[in-house]
Amino acid sequence: MKIINKVDELRKQVEMFRGEGKSIGLVPTMGALHGGHKSLVERARSENDVVVVSVFLNPTQFNNKEDLRTYPRTAEADAAMLESCGVDIAFMPTVEEIYPEPDTRVFKLGPVAEVMEGAMRPGHFNGVCQIVSKLFMMVEPTRAYFGEKDFQQIAVIRAMIKQLGFKLDIVQCPCIREDDGLAKSSRNVRLTPQVRKVAPNIYRVLCDSLEFAHDHSVEQTHDWVVATLNAYPEMEVEYFSICDGITLQPVEDWDASDYIVGCITVYCGDVREIDNITYKKPESL
Repeated sequence: MKIINKVDELRKQVEMFRGEGKSIGLVPTMGALHGGHKSLVERARSENDVVVVSVFLNPTQFNNKEDLRTYPRTAEADAAMLESCGVDIAFMPTVEEIYPEPDTRVFKLGPVAEVMEGAMRPGHFNGVCQIVSKLFMMVEPTRAYFGEKDFQQIAVIRAMIKQLGFKLDIVQCPCIREDDGLAKSSRNVRLTPQVRKVAPNIYRVLCDSLEFAHDHSVEQTHDWVVATLNAYPEMEVEYFSICDGITLQPVEDWDASDYIVGCITVYCGDVREIDNITYKKPESL
């Protein structure tokens, strides 16, 4: 595995691979890698000749400076994991290398970026698109891999691709969970032992809501999930949106779409956890 820190060297390497007719899979990460990232890398490894993983804690997508400050940084462990997974290139640049000057681009991403995380974290998705578009331009991958835990982010990246005309496939991969159901996240290491015991109830309640929804309205299901989770002193729901799985706009009844997803963000202590559940999905997807 090559560890590359410079953009010019990255471009040179991937150009050589493309010249040999090789397919390239890209896995963008912010580091603090865990089993969820490993599953993305393994999927990319199985579908491409070359795998590139970026490890870059992107400052432009943090609207909360404290969240950026406390985000785990584990560069040595990240490199060891990637090498064990058979990655060809680990791209681990500095902030100055990626942003030699401020990125002032503003993306018009439409309604998918205006709800949920877009409403709660102003500027977040613009920052995501800044870094992901840069990586796409540097690597020109055949495929790029993203986890379904960040469900809205995938929709936003698809909108950005359409806007900028990138030619690549976005591969949407299942959320990977701990044995107790908690979605794997780099932020989980910040959970206190007591809160860590309670946090798996996010997914448990979401799963229970599938049964609840059979004979209750969208509004009733929404309110039941929020009330059930808020009953735990350690947790507070920031939002729960039952929405169309493509447009991400809220739905008012179960017949409003054939693809309905529930997306949730919960404060577990002072750690912000996101998750989602699918209520309806057409077989074609």
